Amino acid sequence: MNPDMLEALQSLAADKGISVDALLAALADALESAYKRMPNSEEYAWVTINPDTAAIQVYAQKLDEDGEPIGDPFDVTPDGFGRIAAQTAKQVMMQRIREVERELKYEEYAGREGDIVTGIIQQNDARYTLLDLGRVEALLPQAEQVPFERHDANSRLKAYIVEVRKTVKGPQIVVSRTHPGLIKRLFELEVPEIADGIVEIKACAREPGHRTKIAVLSNDTNVDPVGACVGARGARVRMVVNELRGEKIDIVPFAEDPADFVAKALSPAKIKEVTIDEEAGAAVVVVPDYQLSLAIGKEGQNARLSARLTGWRIDIKSETQLAQEADYEETDWAEGEWVVDADTGEQVWKPAEGGPELSAEDWAAEGNETSSDTEEVSEPEGVLPPV
Repeated sequence: MNPDMLEALQSLAADKGISVDALLAALADALESAYKRMPNSEEYAWVTINPDTAAIQVYAQKLDEDGEPIGDPFDVTPDGFGRIAAQTAKQVMMQRIREVERELKYEEYAGREGDIVTGIIQQNDARYTLLDLGRVEALLPQAEQVPFERHDANSRLKAYIVEVRKTVKGPQIVVSRTHPGLIKRLFELEVPEIADGIVEIKACAREPGHRTKIAVLSNDTNVDPVGACVGARGARVRMVVNELRGEKIDIVPFAEDPADFVAKALSPAKIKEVTIDEEAGAAVVVVPDYQLSLAIGKEGQNARLSARLTGWRIDIKSETQLAQEADYEETDWAEGEWVVDADTGEQVWKPAEGGPELSAEDWAAEGNETSSDTEEVSEPEGVLPPV
């Protein structure tokens, strides 16, 4: 091989990010294809290239009737290749280089699912957005984009890798801006304590573009997990909020006790009492009357995120509602049902414990309210007002 050609191969390998050995293997395949395009070539032949001396040799073997190689290999190296053979070698060489490039790109990103990447927005339309990551492009589908979030061309954007697909055209990297993992990765970048494992993000609940709640735990008693995530004057959390285009972030301390965790998750609302029903998987939360709307949040957002963060179904009640329910349960209710009298066709009250049936007039005569007097009150079926 010409020393200039060997130098050119080394330069090409450095430019493409491919090892010289892989490039020499691709060249050997290309020369093998070129040899087989030559007249009077052997059917079973292969090319070897010495990586030290760059010497190229073509060897062949005879085949028996069954197509199996027989005899010793012999040298069939030609003095040169014709135009057609050289063109074939060039095509095979470029194809193998592209295959090796695609394989290297896939291996580079195959194990990075769950990582965060920074790309430059190349194309943006209603279906998807393309991010240039350098050697490859990432696909940001419409379903993985935050609603109403605008992306300007040539601007930088951080995204979370959710999937790396292997295709014939190379690796296809699917990224997301809505995945909760993006929140965790962004905090790892901004909070050294999280990157070092001193502070852990135990749970995360997110409504992309609106609000996020995270629960943090410190493995060092001298480190405040919430303060570490917030930073001096909110500098750390502000960087995350800016990257998320103004999405609100609530940081609450994690607690092993379910009742305590639920109470902290509903922050900034002040909680009076939390009762856990483990069989039903629910938590009944009592708040002061003036804190009810704050605990529920706009369109139930605070309660919804808190439930997803803690894993408990949360039922929020004010002190007034709890008192009304207690009075309702302590009231002595008469049991029975209204039935139609077969003879008169009138509705009469039939007590559940037996006794004479009462018409609506008789019922009213005893000082009880009829259905016409209590149109706005809806009682459970088969239950009378208190006697």
